Amino acid sequence: MLKKYITRRQFINYGKLSLLSFLISCSNSSKKIKIAFQSSIYPRSLKDTFPAIWQKENINFSQLNLGKNKIKLSKSDFLLINDGWLSSINFANFQNINNLFSNDILDKRSRDFLNSFKEYQSDKLFPIGVIPYAVIIKNNKDLIYEASNSWDFLLAEKLKGKIIFPQSLRILISISKRISEKNSLRKLKEQAMLFEDKNSINWLINSHASVAIIPFSLCEKYLRVDSRLSMVFPNKGVPLMWNFLLTKSKINNRVLIDWIKSLEKRSTIDQLAYQGWYLPFENEYSQNKYNIKSQKNNYGPSKMCWENSWSFSPLNNEEKLNIENFWNQSLTP
Repeated sequence: MLKKYITRRQFINYGKLSLLSFLISCSNSSKKIKIAFQSSIYPRSLKDTFPAIWQKENINFSQLNLGKNKIKLSKSDFLLINDGWLSSINFANFQNINNLFSNDILDKRSRDFLNSFKEYQSDKLFPIGVIPYAVIIKNNKDLIYEASNSWDFLLAEKLKGKIIFPQSLRILISISKRISEKNSLRKLKEQAMLFEDKNSINWLINSHASVAIIPFSLCEKYLRVDSRLSMVFPNKGVPLMWNFLLTKSKINNRVLIDWIKSLEKRSTIDQLAYQGWYLPFENEYSQNKYNIKSQKNNYGPSKMCWENSWSFSPLNNEEKLNIENFWNQSLTP
């Protein structure tokens, strides 16, 4: 016959075992690897590559001063961030990362870009993806040929007040410098309907706008369902958005390396490129994505476009002031 009651000593022992089990479970959960990133700007194909055991922390970098975002960042092992937000983080909180990989994993484009950063920054930045900006045209297929060859099409009279530009002085100024007409920056601003980033594709679809300049990864899914939209990458080149991986934990180096290596599968490279995310790796199959002869029969920038595209190096205070002055001067008739 089974005992209906347990002794006091047995009760205490059971309590100890329960407490030990609880502490072990807490310990295991605290060791769960966390990766922080702004989820809305990354393609599904990239997020699907994260190991299932990783805990994903969504951070809004435009509101990094909010307590919840600070806590997420401080408790994360890895960070994904694009070049536009690098000035918002403290590099002292991160470990060197590029010494984890062989020198030949990154392609020349990414190595050259890294060289534009200070050494204490470049050692902690691993280029994980580059996204080209795309020109999205709505209901104006007659513009496609001209847009494919030059940025001058943006000054067409019928586009006045109908263009959605990125909310970045540097991007707009850089495009204006690739237009042949004088005072092109002032004329571009006259063409603008608004300056928007996150919701630019929604504005394009649901307003009288005719053109939007948008990161490829943020608009590709709409192109598959809306026949009014066409995508163009001018052969004169496009702005590039770089994305970096940073790490705060030396303990998880092996996990990090294994994940990076997993990205080099051909099927993964194809899926990423199809959604506008290009791996800046020396891997031959990755490099083939940069070498298509023309956009006509392919879903992405041509080789010529890539060769003429440009990145944005970090700015010092004087350079920031020069850009602001240049912008203000363009307001003068």
